[in-house]
Amino acid sequence: MQMQYQPYKNLPPLAGLCQMHEAMVPGLSVETCVARLKRIHFIFRGLHQIFIARLTAEPIYELKMGFSLHAHYCAEHTSTFRKRVGEMREPPLGLDQIPHRDLQRLLDEVLAAPTTGELLRGVYGVILPALGLCLENHLKATNPLVDQPSIRICKFALLEIREMIDYGEQCLAQLLTPETLFQTQEWTDYLGSLMDGAGGLDGASEPKPHNLDPRYSAQPYSYEGHPKRDGRFSDPYNMGVNAEVFLYDPQYAPEPKTLMMFYKRLREIDVPEMMASIIYETKNKPWDYYRDMTRQLWDEARHAMMGEVGFVNLGLDWRKVMVNFTWSLALNTQLKPLERHAVLYFIEQGLMPRSGKRFEWEIGLASHNPLAALFQDYDWADEVLHAKIGRDWYVKQFQNATTAVEYGDECWSRVLMDWESWRKDGLTQHRNWWTDLYLDACKQWGIEPDQKVLAFNTTYQSIRADLKNVSGSA
Repeated sequence: MQMQYQPYKNLPPLAGLCQMHEAMVPGLSVETCVARLKRIHFIFRGLHQIFIARLTAEPIYELKMGFSLHAHYCAEHTSTFRKRVGEMREPPLGLDQIPHRDLQRLLDEVLAAPTTGELLRGVYGVILPALGLCLENHLKATNPLVDQPSIRICKFALLEIREMIDYGEQCLAQLLTPETLFQTQEWTDYLGSLMDGAGGLDGASEPKPHNLDPRYSAQPYSYEGHPKRDGRFSDPYNMGVNAEVFLYDPQYAPEPKTLMMFYKRLREIDVPEMMASIIYETKNKPWDYYRDMTRQLWDEARHAMMGEVGFVNLGLDWRKVMVNFTWSLALNTQLKPLERHAVLYFIEQGLMPRSGKRFEWEIGLASHNPLAALFQDYDWADEVLHAKIGRDWYVKQFQNATTAVEYGDECWSRVLMDWESWRKDGLTQHRNWWTDLYLDACKQWGIEPDQKVLAFNTTYQSIRADLKNVSGSA
């Protein structure tokens, strides 16, 4: 028989976690808790791989951005659950082991989904809702006092899982027709059977064995590193406007330079496309490597959206700006993962001096465009973090930082930008889109165009983005 118990002056008991009677209910043992958390970790890690693997070849810009964010979420939660398992008498952790073959099949099937519609249904319609239910069940089943550290990370994970599901449901509603939903229902039912066979994602249910053959995963997934863009990116090979030459030329005023900075930000869509290839193709690194690199990937996606917002705020149609994919295309198809990382780090180092990100922030301030200043302020802060990530995971593979930078320069110098052949092959005419953009901006600003600004016509044919000459340029 329980005693009548009152905390002092009826203050909340047990640090406010729960009531006394709730803390007296037996919950999950450490062994059971760890087993479930390991499975949740396995699913988060698998979702991260799916988002990263499918990002580059996904043509729809909004989905690229969503995949970038959700890969970041999954990487962070993977780290959190890894840490929690390690706190619970569990060395060695065994977190790289497959907890059940049907869970691996489930992730492999969604990874290999042949269409965007099926990918969205698999991730947002099947796996994430089931994962959210597992976390909710864990909160109900475990003792709220003894397992408070697990409860805390489950609560935080649920917030972002629900956010991801809401995003996915909106995408499914807009992109999938009733006919497509009907056609893919049998496959999503198959995914549900795989989860049943594993006893649920968390293993809390009784497994229902089956002998289901693989569907899309019958053939191993092959990563596609060639970037794809939707129809709004009408001239993706266009290298007709050298933004850096304009930006660093003192004869031009800050106001038009904000247009080039918004272009440069939006053009950063190609950094997630390239970084995804590094992350996916680089194997056997500590998990913190994948978490940090995915954070940087997400930051670069945020930068692209800053450019998008900047143009919309000015009343300008960003579709008229020829945002190319030539950088991610060249690096993904011509360099190995370490070489791509080398180029990335080399570029980041060029952004650290006063003539780099600080200069762009100062231009934003001088332009009297509050968003330009704000965006460059945070862009600069992000790049400082990215330089640290480079030092942590790239530079340490070299004798010293100087050698690491020189290798990046050498790798970038080997990248062939087929400026002239792309023109000859009819892929682009490298049209100078700057004139139309600047004229549209002048109309919005209610000013007469500056003829010197209007006449800008320098391309990337012979000058790289770091203002060095292109090797072997035509």
